Amino acid sequence: MRAVVFAYHNVGVRCLRVLLARGVDVALVVTHQDNPAETIWFESVASVCEEQGIPYITPDDPKSEELLHQVQAARPDLIFSFYYRHMLPVNVLGLAPQGAFNMHGSLLPKYRGRVPVNWAVLHGETETGATLHEMLAKPDAGAIVAQTAVPILPDDTAHEVFGKVTVAAEQTLWRALPEMIAGRISRQENDLRQGSYFGGRKPEDGRIDWQQSAQQIYNLHRAVAPPYPGAWTVLNGRTFIIGKARLAKETMPHLLPGLAVVDNRIFGVGGDGRAIQISTLLSDGKTVTPAELQQLL
Repeated sequence: MRAVVFAYHNVGVRCLRVLLARGVDVALVVTHQDNPAETIWFESVASVCEEQGIPYITPDDPKSEELLHQVQAARPDLIFSFYYRHMLPVNVLGLAPQGAFNMHGSLLPKYRGRVPVNWAVLHGETETGATLHEMLAKPDAGAIVAQTAVPILPDDTAHEVFGKVTVAAEQTLWRALPEMIAGRISRQENDLRQGSYFGGRKPEDGRIDWQQSAQQIYNLHRAVAPPYPGAWTVLNGRTFIIGKARLAKETMPHLLPGLAVVDNRIFGVGGDGRAIQISTLLSDGKTVTPAELQQLL
């Protein structure tokens, strides 16, 4: 069984290794060049290809005629997409007679679209997972082949959950591949009426609204905590980013919403009078002490 694989990030690395372990002939890998403006905290698909002697390319445009011809020349039975950042055009999907399949970081049909792990944490979900599904022109809309659930614990950050989802993706693909290789591909309905769709997120989406409840603020922190850009606020013209925090047991209805220092500890007070205790607060890349923040307040 020959495959062309579009892959990036940790999920791309682990799922590519699963294909190789299952004996799939990976004829070509399509990946991305790392963006120098982005914090690269994840593994490299290109490095795996170099290690394994797999041909790989990094085209800028997945809709180019050149890419179409390169995939066609590889004669894939299957096409896979593992955290590749572009939608694949229908004419490329049609080049694989056994089908084209994507690994998505949620339990479809919930959280279709971009950065599903971050959105799930932001919304306070207690469970997410990985779904292998058929690719269509519409994003994350094809039939479900297999999926694996993972828990989201109350204090998990998106980075921690992403680690679980990466393992779930590996398990999902490992279980599904024998039947796929044999030409017996299970397809379950992906009922979009039961799901949701979300777009991408930008660093500015991490700005804290202190009128929200402490739980909502904490969920935002967890969803965008480092290595993501972080939840942030502006005080006296300076930007502060929450590095580490947890929900505080104390209630602080006597304090106004926003940053506060109490008993030499930094808190972020929500509009409901509850608070998060901030153990690491950053400004200009440096840790801010309670004393320094108190002076600003």
